[in-house]
Amino acid sequence: MKISIKAVKPASLRSDCLVICVATKNKLSAEAKELDVASNKRLSKLLDNGDFDGKLGSTMLLQGIEGINAKRVLLVGSGDKPKLNAKELKKLLGAAASNLIKSNATDAHFEIASLSLQGLNYESLAERLALELEDASYSYQTTKSSKAKKPSLKSVSLSAPKGSSRARLNKALAKGTATGRGVNIAKELGNLPGNICTPSYLSQQAINLAKGKRNLSVKILSEKQMQRLGMGSLLSVAAGSSQEAQLIVMEYKGAKASKTKAAPHCLVGKGITFDTGGISLKPGAMMDEMKFDMCGAASVIGTMAAVVEMALPIDVVAIIAAAENMPSGKATKPGDVVTSMSGQTIEILNTDAEGRLVLCDALTYAERFKPASVIDIATLTGAAVATFGSHVSAMLSNNDKLAAELLDCGDASIDPIWQLPLHDEYQSLLDSNFADIANIGGPRAGTITAACFLSRFTKKYKWAHLDIAGSAWNTGANKGATGRPVSLLVEYLRRQAA
Repeated sequence: MKISIKAVKPASLRSDCLVICVATKNKLSAEAKELDVASNKRLSKLLDNGDFDGKLGSTMLLQGIEGINAKRVLLVGSGDKPKLNAKELKKLLGAAASNLIKSNATDAHFEIASLSLQGLNYESLAERLALELEDASYSYQTTKSSKAKKPSLKSVSLSAPKGSSRARLNKALAKGTATGRGVNIAKELGNLPGNICTPSYLSQQAINLAKGKRNLSVKILSEKQMQRLGMGSLLSVAAGSSQEAQLIVMEYKGAKASKTKAAPHCLVGKGITFDTGGISLKPGAMMDEMKFDMCGAASVIGTMAAVVEMALPIDVVAIIAAAENMPSGKATKPGDVVTSMSGQTIEILNTDAEGRLVLCDALTYAERFKPASVIDIATLTGAAVATFGSHVSAMLSNNDKLAAELLDCGDASIDPIWQLPLHDEYQSLLDSNFADIANIGGPRAGTITAACFLSRFTKKYKWAHLDIAGSAWNTGANKGATGRPVSLLVEYLRRQAA
């Protein structure tokens, strides 16, 4: 989809669809007033019918208004507040994007320069619009024999306030588009079934992303290579599966050359492409959703795609621990003790607490890059779902400054997280009589004890853990991956690059 900045007179614009805002109580925006005059008050008369309330995010598509050249006019409610914050703007633009994608319009123009924003500039609006258009355009079709009709919408333009920089607005549109594409990559990978999206499939997607790009390289570690490195914890998860585990390492070198080379920022993704629970078998109900257990890995690949497209001047290392957790005669058993790459031994009390087992070796592997920061992303605990539902991701960190910055990035990107405590008092719950550490800490504080486990392997760098078990996918009628937290991760890396 092509998206651009365009200066036009709205009434005379020949377009398939013109988008304008109307607030509650039929309060017309400046652009809507202009159209109302051009249409000899036909717009006002239509609104007087009371069919459109102007509530934030409400929409109405009008056809063939006399005096206006556009074939359609899409009214979008801007609510009753004088200024819109980031969350409200997302709701407004998301509703408009969704309606446009569903329509038969091949092009559209947003005439919304008069919108008043709270704590935002118009570049933020442009970026958000591009992201919402990309997000709304996604539809899973890969394994369907009958493909849905592709969206008719091919081009979108946006008006700009007087005195604004067209170059800066175009950059904002490009950034929003790149982030939206990254979100869609994560959604597609998450939605693919486990018999297609295997560990080796994830490896191939990383390799495909790096093709033709000088500043992105990919290395895939086989099980034999992981054995030589001592990754007994990661390999214990894959022991029961015929699918080989893979450690995927992506290195993006975007930082400008300097005498003092900046340390890279590192993303670590949990890539359990299907999770039966292993010997600690999960209940059958809703087990199909365990194909989403690799959404942490999917978000890392989506983020790297956005970083590459934006050509961010920063070095980033992405590490994905990919495996399938299956029961078999070769599977790891409850009570088994394995040795991690760090040398710490782990008593596996529950084979369904496998995410931390693959992550701990990946986090140890990250040490070799001497990273400036490390963020791991994982669908890790049911406790996170019980605590936050699907709206907020859990975050724990060993560095208060990093945690505060991630919280702010979550707010800015409308991809919210909330910090839980990583207090030493919780560590004793992981005590084992037979190893250095147990892989579960009992029925209480499950999200916290999982992070406590990971913290034993992250003492040499600044680290944050994002538990996206509730936010990574929707269940029920709208079942599907959300692409979170790509927006948050891109925002964080953009700030580091700046």
